[in-house]
This record gives sequence, C-alpha cells and structure tokens, in this order.
Amino acid sequence: MLKRTAMVLGLIIAGGCTASAGETAKDIKPEDLINKQTSLEMKSFSREVEFIDKRTNEVLYKHETGSGEINGAEVADALAADLDQPMVPAKITEDGQYSEGQKRVILDEDQTAEMLENIRAFDRTIALPIVESAPNVKPEDISGITNHVIGEFKTVFDPSVKGRVHNIKLSSNAINNVLLGPGDRFYYNLILGERTEARGYQKAMEIVNKELVEGIGGGICQTSSTLYNAVDEAGLGIIELHHHSKQVGYVPKDKDATVSWGGPDFKFENTNDFPVLIRSAVDDVKGSITIQVLSANEPAKS
Repeated sequence: MLKRTAMVLGLIIAGGCTASAGETAKDIKPEDLINKQTSLEMKSFSREVEFIDKRTNEVLYKHETGSGEINGAEVADALAADLDQPMVPAKITEDGQYSEGQKRVILDEDQTAEMLENIRAFDRTIALPIVESAPNVKPEDISGITNHVIGEFKTVFDPSVKGRVHNIKLSSNAINNVLLGPGDRFYYNLILGERTEARGYQKAMEIVNKELVEGIGGGICQTSSTLYNAVDEAGLGIIELHHHSKQVGYVPKDKDATVSWGGPDFKFENTNDFPVLIRSAVDDVKGSITIQVLSANEPAKS
C-alpha cells in the first residue's frame, strides 16, 4: 500500500494529476492519499447482501455492505415481528375427525443479529435461522384419548344474563376438543380471536381497572378461569397467567385468569409425554361451565 501511495504521489508531483483549486502537489499529504485509496477500495468491494426465508427463497432483508454499521439486534427484532407466529393446536371436529393445526414459526434473533453484524467477504445470500414446530400430535393419537380425566373444573353463572351466557358458550365452543401433543402450547387469545360483534360476541359486564363496565365479550374470563383451574389440576405447565384487578365470584381468590385482546393472555403447555384433549361444555339452563383435560394415559404419580 505504501509503495502504491508513493507511486501515486510521484505522479502528482510529476504533474500527472490535477490538484484541486488552491491546492498544490506539495500540499497533498501521503496519509490523505491512503485514506482516499482505502475509501475507493471499500467502495469497489461494496455489495448487496440478501437475507432470505429458506422455506420460500423470499428476500426479507437487504443490506449494502458499504453503507455503514448495522444494528443487528434491531433488524432481527423487526424481522421476528413479521415472521414469528404461535402454534395453533390440532383439534377434533364436531364429526369426530382430526383437524391439523398451524406450525409455530420462530426466528432465532440472537443468531440473526450475529449474522447481520458479521457478514463475510464473499457473502451474497444468507438464509435466516427460521425454526418451525408443527403440532406434536397425529390422527392416530385420538384413539382412547378420552379414557382418563386428568384435570376437571366447574364454575357457575346466572343463566338469565343472556349476553354473558352467550359469550361463555361461544368461548367454550372455541376451546372445545383442542388437542395438545407433548410440548404443544395453548394461547387463549389466539384460539378465541378478537372479540367483536362481527364475530358473534355480545355486550356484557366485565372488570376493567377494578370497575365493572359493559364491554364486548364479557364472560370469556369465566371460561379462561375455569380452563386455568382444570389445566392446573392436570399438572400442565403454565406459561402466562394474570389475575383480575378485583375479586371475581366464580373462582377462589387468585384462581382466576383474566384475558383481553392485545393485552393479558392465558398460555400453557402440555408438559406430558403424551397428548391431551381439552373438553368444554356449557349448561345454559342450570348455568355452569365444565372443562376437562383428558388423555389416553394416566400421568405417573409423583
């Protein structure tokens, strides 16, 4: 590099290059030439690197290597926000058939950030570390799955409050007959979806900031609380749980599970080495909801 710079400097002094206005050859320093040469070399090696979804070969992010440093963690977080999706469990349909769920998709953000910040000299295309996990249950796992009740809980309500009863029945139907294989996760908000009038939910009283107010979907927290107690009795792994801001009457203190769309959720995981079935039933005449966790196997007693 020094020999090359000396040659260039010699050419300038010999009149082989025109200095800028007000600048003479003797004003140009060797270190200035080195910096200019380095900049030119960096520019010549600048290239576009594509980060792709290896499942589809779709380009999800492009980076120009000569454009400066990259905040790998920030980019990885933005990519994960678009890519990540929770698992939708499998289910038994009303006619007793198996319905497969949706894969869980996760972007390994730490690995992605490291890849972004350490692009190698000849990298042109880089596959993002995307991990998929399909529901871990198969059609043949349905056989005998109602043999054992490993968890059960029942709560009661006033059957005359029509809007609330309707919402309890709607949410109960949504979680009924959900199948969870070993390691599969259940996200209550995901299973129910957004509670809107267009989706059939009605106005009913609910607790918001320690106050009873009317809202769309009031009553669904009784379903989630009943589910929590059945799941807890079955010994499944609780991932996320939130309590109401004031005491509710249908379960004991701290045995409730409040949920809201875009806010608190109730999540759990089947930590057994065998599949389980969630069964939910509403008696809208007597006013009760009963939720069971069933399996073909009986858990080993600790």
